[in-house]
Amino acid sequence: MGVMSAVRILLADDHQLFADACKSLLEPEFEVVGIATDGRFLIAQAIALKPHVVILDVHMSQLNGLDAGARIKRAMPGVKLVFLTMSTAPHLAAEAFRRGASGYVLKQSSGEELLIAIRKAAQGGSYLSPLVAKETVAFLLKQGESRGEDKRITQRQSEILQLLVEGNSMKQVASIVDIKPGTVAFHKYKMMEKLKIKTNAALIEYAIRHQMTQ
Repeated sequence: MGVMSAVRILLADDHQLFADACKSLLEPEFEVVGIATDGRFLIAQAIALKPHVVILDVHMSQLNGLDAGARIKRAMPGVKLVFLTMSTAPHLAAEAFRRGASGYVLKQSSGEELLIAIRKAAQGGSYLSPLVAKETVAFLLKQGESRGEDKRITQRQSEILQLLVEGNSMKQVASIVDIKPGTVAFHKYKMMEKLKIKTNAALIEYAIRHQMTQ
């Protein structure tokens, strides 16, 4: 058995067909232990299945990949994160590496590129797709900037905002996040106050501008 064949992979993607295709690509070389379809389920699966490498998208329902990846790294510091996404935005790639990523691969890349990224991650290295501007990512990492205005809202507020923008009511958000509806309302009020936003439409526009939604 080769070294790489012992690597346990957990896949996360909202699109089942894409996830199944990735599984078929990876299985000759790696052990795919599970597929998660949203950010919250991904965290639970990671803790339960203890993979060596998690492949996830930046844009995921319930909880975006950046926040989900950060939580997984806090719970399991040794796990490797490889982001597989459509976004070529350097600031998102930089943020992924700030959150503990070992790889950032574009979905429009070749299958071989993903395999290379996983191999490097599993061996303690890192990989950034050539289609993303390396110099810009390096500059952003050096500057230590974190998604611009997004720094002004907390991770919990970001999580609540994503769920609200996805169409969940305050009661539904409260149930998902396991807090009281009044606390959701309070976080929404604090976000609007911090961001100097007056309407729900403007709050949704903010979330879309900062790529919090799919």
